[in-house]
Amino acid sequence: MEKKQKIRLGRVLSHKMDKTALVEVETRRRHPRFKRVVSYRAKFKVHDENNACGVGDLVKIVETRPLSKEKRWRVIEILAKAEAVEIKPSEIE
Repeated sequence: MEKKQKIRLGRVLSHKMDKTALVEVETRRRHPRFKRVVSYRAKFKVHDENNACGVGDLVKIVETRPLSKEKRWRVIEILAKAEAVEIKPSEIE
């Protein structure tokens, strides 16, 4: 019997490591005592085989076996690429 794998949506914060990206997942839950909606954020190191992720991309990740000391997630797909802003040096001044 297979376990159901956890799937999360998150934004890429960093992709400076080789084949690894840092993804932030935000969840919103009702606080048990104060009954207000609270945002919780978690950061995961995810395996990105082709180094396809960029900063700001919206990605879908899945839980997997341990791939290294801290990597337990893999990128399934990139849902939306972040828009790159082009600024010319003459526009800065």
